[in-house]
Amino acid sequence: MEFYQGDIIKISGFKNYFLIVSKNAFIKATNVFHICPVIENNEDGPLHISIVGKQKTSGTVFCEQMKLIDPSVRACNKVDRISYDAMMNISDAIQGIFEYD
Repeated sequence: MEFYQGDIIKISGFKNYFLIVSKNAFIKATNVFHICPVIENNEDGPLHISIVGKQKTSGTVFCEQMKLIDPSVRACNKVDRISYDAMMNISDAIQGIFEYD
């Protein structure tokens, strides 16, 4: 199964969903990707961004909780996908964490 930036996935053993935030070129080159948890019923904030997938999967992405996973070791399934505009918002928030002062 191929994974792409903006995919909402389910990882076996975890209750919540996760959003793939790595660039597609990074995923293709390394066969791993960064994810952020998608938590239901949580308030928005600068690093907590609400999403609604194309199949109506919804929640709040916790941008500061980014992790790297290897999908060949984890049982991952795609459940939905977010829009390009929503992915741009999330990417901007993550990039803001690492900008210099």
